[in-house]
Amino acid sequence: MIEAHELTKVFDGFVAVDRVSLDIPAGSVLALLGPNGAGKTTSVRMLTSILAPTSGTARVAGYDVVAEPERVRASVGVLTEQHGLYERMKALEYLDFFGRVYRLGTDATRRNALSLMERFGLMFALNKRLGEYSKGMKQKLALVRSMLHNPPVLLLDEPTSAMDPLSAKQVRDAIIELQRDERTFLITTHNLTEAHQLANKIAIIRSGRIIAHGNFDELARQFVGDPIMELRVNGVLNGLAKDLSDLVTVEDSGTDWLRFRVADPAQTNPAVMRRVTGLGVDVVTLSPVSRTLEDIYLQAVKEDEGDAADGNNR
Repeated sequence: MIEAHELTKVFDGFVAVDRVSLDIPAGSVLALLGPNGAGKTTSVRMLTSILAPTSGTARVAGYDVVAEPERVRASVGVLTEQHGLYERMKALEYLDFFGRVYRLGTDATRRNALSLMERFGLMFALNKRLGEYSKGMKQKLALVRSMLHNPPVLLLDEPTSAMDPLSAKQVRDAIIELQRDERTFLITTHNLTEAHQLANKIAIIRSGRIIAHGNFDELARQFVGDPIMELRVNGVLNGLAKDLSDLVTVEDSGTDWLRFRVADPAQTNPAVMRRVTGLGVDVVTLSPVSRTLEDIYLQAVKEDEGDAADGNNR
């Protein structure tokens, strides 16, 4: 649904986006992560036919972003960092205006607008001017605007920024629901927990380049290694680490727990459990040690900084 091949954008000699390639199938969510100035917004602008790429190609919803810009824009919903709300308008006036921009009929605009306003808990504010909305309410209304024309592709920049926990959950639930309808999402965010919850694939961009791309498990193995398991027993270990030395390499231990790294938990963990119970040791838990997207992100950026330094020293 979104295909980009070596997409590049150069401004006056500065390479803002450097040969970015992405493949986001229908019904999936890609989280594009990176520091400010990494190239996220420029990439989104090229994918929405707002900016023409210097080189490379991209297709969105089957349409070429250079040759068919109007069809691309009609097929995407975009939530930008700056919403551009007309604050003297009321919500339905504002959405009616954009319904005309999207060439929706009056009835379809009103039906879609009311359905989305209800979904995001904004019905109570229908008659308020947008200047009276809180930051979180403005964020939700901008999201309603991006979804008004029922687009197959949504590109969302910080979709839950400034929202309270309930509102943020409503947005996440909506994304999950729309994903089931084969909608495609590209989300840029600094909320790594949310990215982990929503995304099928994750891409990390830095200095205009994609430095990591894959699902969570793939990136976890690449940047933080095989999963670490923690075994807790009822009592004390009493030499248990040595008894397991032919099965696993223990990396850390305490009075009643030990941790080991394992490439294939499905094969190794049952063997560990059989050995431990056979020794008469009562197991309290055997569980994976949590690995976070923050761990992956920080390690990916660190390795990229190291690669850049090595290149500069050559």
